[in-house]
Amino acid sequence: MSRDMRRSFSTRDELVAYLAQEFPAAAQISSHVASVRGGRSQAEQRLSEARLRDYASTRSYLDGAVTRLSPFIRYGVLSLDEVRNHALAAAHNPGEVEKFINELAWRDYWQRIYAEIGEAIWEDIEPYKTGFPASEYANELPEDISSGTTGVRFIDDFCHELATTGYLHNHARMWLAAYVVHWRRVRWQAGARWFLQHLLDGDPASNNLSWQWVASTFSHKPYYYNLENVVRYTGTRYQGNPRDFGHEAFEGSYDEIARRLFPRIDLSETDRERPRAPHKGRKP
Repeated sequence: MSRDMRRSFSTRDELVAYLAQEFPAAAQISSHVASVRGGRSQAEQRLSEARLRDYASTRSYLDGAVTRLSPFIRYGVLSLDEVRNHALAAAHNPGEVEKFINELAWRDYWQRIYAEIGEAIWEDIEPYKTGFPASEYANELPEDISSGTTGVRFIDDFCHELATTGYLHNHARMWLAAYVVHWRRVRWQAGARWFLQHLLDGDPASNNLSWQWVASTFSHKPYYYNLENVVRYTGTRYQGNPRDFGHEAFEGSYDEIARRLFPRIDLSETDRERPRAPHKGRKP
């Protein structure tokens, strides 16, 4: 017979200790607890403080006006409809928040695909479009990635941030995912499992389909980037001699990077970051 879990605690430390006792397998993976607090009042405060009119122009920068509402949306503390209505009410005109609402629509789209295909969310929706078959990708995540000891400064920083905060900016997630799949040639499933171990907002729909988009099993070409792109969106954090940061593998133009990563195919630069719905078989 199942029993109700305890719901009242005098301190946050008491709550953390209770959860570690109830979920020893999770505590064994990591005993670290992120500082983010949940609950309806926290969600409402974060929503009221969101700079939604600045979102479109700054969202790609790591210090941009992202909302960090995703954990609250993930667990139903806030609904997509509620967030959209708040955005529209806060704007002088709908165009100011169009990009933000578009991102809410993408989240809904991922969920609808998940509802249709279920556990097939863990399977390649399409073949890789990298010139390499799935059999040439490693099945397990290398330990130096999970521990953040690759020697690549920005990659290691993102690995540590993921493990200690349960959060990564979306651009950092894309860079990290592309590094795992394309620079290290590891199957996206290994990276997706790793993210779900740590992300406070992690769910199979948004997580797995985003990894598949980066990998090219859910888009028409792989997502990749160069050092110039990283430096542009991270401020002064990684400016300087690339060799001092272990960033040599990311130097060069997009065409140069593509030739190194995907020597068996010819990738143009057009539409590099534009996702496309699957066109073979499963459609939402």
